[in-house]
Amino acid sequence: MADTRYTKDHEWVRLEGDTATIGITDHAQEQLGDVVFVELPEVEREVDAGEACAVVESVKAASDVYAPLAGKVLEVNQAIVDDPSLVNRDAEGEAWFVKLELADPGEFDSLMDEDEYTAFLETQ
Repeated sequence: MADTRYTKDHEWVRLEGDTATIGITDHAQEQLGDVVFVELPEVEREVDAGEACAVVESVKAASDVYAPLAGKVLEVNQAIVDDPSLVNRDAEGEAWFVKLELADPGEFDSLMDEDEYTAFLETQ
């Protein structure tokens, strides 16, 4: 299984080679409530680390999804656009948002591992 890392903005990242799959964490979808709309970036778009690259809207609020790492969008998950509730059902699995070709795969190591993210959540 690919290594998974996390951000303080509640995104998860799975690295496979130079490709990172990115989504929002289960914690994030719980905080949002019922997701009703997802907007994803264009394929081929270059994103910088920390840049808002997607939007997720719920019955409670709209929230930006930030690119945890810099790279080029290779693929977007049309399934969550067609059925936004998939984010609530499988946030850290089938409901990934984008796949990025990373500018610097070494940056992945700077993100939190699962234990660090769990400890971070306890401080929230």
